[in-house]
Amino acid sequence: MNDDIDRPRRPAAEPEIIPPGRAQAFGGTRSSVYVSSGVAQRIYVGPLGPIGVAIILLILGLLAAIFLFTLLGAVLIWIPFLALLVLGGAVVRLLRR
Repeated sequence: MNDDIDRPRRPAAEPEIIPPGRAQAFGGTRSSVYVSSGVAQRIYVGPLGPIGVAIILLILGLLAAIFLFTLLGAVLIWIPFLALLVLGGAVVRLLRR
């Protein structure tokens, strides 16, 4: 068996991270990361504004509502089965007398 599989591999290209002091040269007040992996890319990371926070909260609320409706639907599906079990138990008890 080959023991090379378990050893971690080094990435093909190392990302270059620009220190915060030099970020001003690449886009003003936003933090900037310059990634060099064959094709040069700049990734800008800025602070979240009120609209961004509202959108994130809206998405989280939507996901919570979907989860709640799914859980509620699963509970509602089991109600007829439980009613049949209780009814069956009552019928068996009456027939044993």
